[in-house]
Amino acid sequence: MNAKGDLIAKLLSLGQGAPEFDVVTAGPPHERTFQVSVRVGGRVLGGGEARSKRDAERIASEVALRGLEGRGLEGGRPEADPSPAGGVWPIYSPVLAGALEAALDLCPEDASVDDVRAEAARLYRDLLRDLGHGPE
Repeated sequence: MNAKGDLIAKLLSLGQGAPEFDVVTAGPPHERTFQVSVRVGGRVLGGGEARSKRDAERIASEVALRGLEGRGLEGGRPEADPSPAGGVWPIYSPVLAGALEAALDLCPEDASVDDVRAEAARLYRDLLRDLGHGPE
């Protein structure tokens, strides 16, 4: 299971955009811990703490996924989300991969990963909407 990838796909399919992962490090270098919170639309979906950043992100993603699955669509949609579409967006992996590649080309070199993800999500939703493959 790739919890972080699954969370990104789930949020994109819900039309919510890409999540942002906020990382706080604590402790000396030999005992470093990472605290990660994952949010979308300004709303925190989950958090995790571990000795590696990757594990903390995985834990935070797992918590967020459990929360989204427990709430269903009604509570899973952040109020700050400007997307007018309700329902679940279909996932077409090759199209999503193409949107990500296009976003990488379109974003400036100094863009953050979250900026690239947000642009990819926008491109993906716009393309599906134009093709008539909106939310189910």
